[in-house]
Amino acid sequence: MKPQVIIIGRPNVGKSTLFNRLVGKKLALVDDQPGVTRDRRMGDAAIAGLEFTIVDTAGWEDDDPESLPGRMRRQTEVSLEGADAALFVVDARAGLTPLDEEIARWLRSQTVPVVPVANKAEGKAGEAGVIEAWSLGLGEPVPLSAEHGEGVADLFGALWPIIGEKAEGSATPAQVSEEDEEDAPPGPLKLAIVGRPNAGKSTLINRLLGEDRLLTGPEAGITRDSIAVDWQWTDPASGEVRDIRLIDTAGMRKRAKVVEKLEKLSVADARRAVDFAEVVVLLLDATKGLEHQDLKIADMALQEGRALMVAINKWDVAENASSLFNGIREALGEGLSQVRGLPLFAVSAKTGKGLDTMLGAAFVLRDAWSKRVPTAALNRWFDDALEANPPPAPKGKRIKLRYITQSSTRPPRFVVFGTRLDMLPKSYERYLVNGIRRELGFEGVPVRVVLKSPKNPYKSD
Repeated sequence: MKPQVIIIGRPNVGKSTLFNRLVGKKLALVDDQPGVTRDRRMGDAAIAGLEFTIVDTAGWEDDDPESLPGRMRRQTEVSLEGADAALFVVDARAGLTPLDEEIARWLRSQTVPVVPVANKAEGKAGEAGVIEAWSLGLGEPVPLSAEHGEGVADLFGALWPIIGEKAEGSATPAQVSEEDEEDAPPGPLKLAIVGRPNAGKSTLINRLLGEDRLLTGPEAGITRDSIAVDWQWTDPASGEVRDIRLIDTAGMRKRAKVVEKLEKLSVADARRAVDFAEVVVLLLDATKGLEHQDLKIADMALQEGRALMVAINKWDVAENASSLFNGIREALGEGLSQVRGLPLFAVSAKTGKGLDTMLGAAFVLRDAWSKRVPTAALNRWFDDALEANPPPAPKGKRIKLRYITQSSTRPPRFVVFGTRLDMLPKSYERYLVNGIRRELGFEGVPVRVVLKSPKNPYKSD
């Protein structure tokens, strides 16, 4: 295990900017508005060969414990448990505030080693704040600029004595041959939970993890960043322990309602999370049913080529459950006609109902999404499909479909070779796609079919 380093500080001191700097990517949302980060976000960081896990946390605020800022502070406090070091970030330009001093008092009472970091220290404007940071009683402050990358080398010097030995012990360079890589089992199931605000996405993930890992509450739109959590699930049917990377995302409202810049950033982040997922769970609210926005979210996931399943949450409070389930199934069939047989589940994040069944089906769906059909078996099916329903002959011109091959997986993509394919009706393409799904084991998976004709060397461009 790599050593874990937590970033702590009041809102708007540049914690997420420092996080992005250390991981080398813009993973965390950054904005001038304070309080952007609400959940813990983890990333792999490295400074001059010193590798560790860095954790971004919500800004520390002095509010009622039951309020949203109070619950965010509790998440930050919990994040310190088990950490190897903490970076306490202050704003060198603004100088110390009473809240900075309160956080410092709390950190001094903890056992985790703390490195004070005076951010925004570029130029002369931050010099006074760096000197003032000595008064926190946490040792020598590290002056840096997370925005410009200045002072990161000094941060290495402060962290090495604390985590250097553990970081070296965790380094295990792997040498994997090409054969081993081909035979290696698939990695963790990358499972993204998407849906409208307040559908219960974070609550569902907390239920699976068995802890309050993600911030939840009655307020809609609490989640802003897409948060990935690595977790192991024990399949109750087989007893097998399986790795899952759960990805929580911000709620997606109708585009017309999204006017704030921060919400636009959150939705864009959620879309990127879908890109990196293998299976996407569209979470519906049983008290609200299926709405047009849900179909748009589902269509977005399918357009990106992700395997999709639908879960109806809050089933424990659903009214007319049977008719609701059948109504949603029928509406999905009409609204998402491009993919038949989407897996549909009734679940409850509150009671845990149906969650193990949903996870088991997610692994089955990933297998189908990753499946490759041998060319010989594929063409046997193709010949049978053509014999059962030959392609039409528009204007008396015969369309010849010669053979088919699978060009890629994840999502499965097939190439059909033949002549006069520009005249093939869309209805016949759908016939082939539906047959591939039904006969070759791709139910509920987005399937791509590309038509390719040999180029005529005598035809002028």
